[in-house]
Amino acid sequence: MITLTESAGQEPKSLLEKKGASGRSGLRLGVERGGCAGFQYALQVSEKTEGDEVIEQDGARVFLTADSLEHLRGAQLDYSDDLTNSGFKVFNPNAARSCGCGTSFQTKKEGLEPSHDPSLDSTSCC
Repeated sequence: MITLTESAGQEPKSLLEKKGASGRSGLRLGVERGGCAGFQYALQVSEKTEGDEVIEQDGARVFLTADSLEHLRGAQLDYSDDLTNSGFKVFNPNAARSCGCGTSFQTKKEGLEPSHDPSLDSTSCC
């Protein structure tokens, strides 16, 4: 299960209102293969599908896709409204390394340390 910061709990409600989404909709968070580090986060507005884990906080609803749960256990979803870097941020203890922009990550493998990949140290990626 993941946790939401206070700002991450408030933002989905605002986003759903702006998009005119139904009362059954929420923010769907998943992990898919891709990005410059191997996996990337996928966020979208949608309704719950079978197998989703549901997190409700302060009236906000976040759906975690069933096939992403192992990559998201213990993660924290935050929302930042900075001028240069606003949006949802995932702080994921299962990520061994993230790319410079933070949307792509490499998973930890039990008993193994990931090898160093200098391209992931960059601030321009994805």
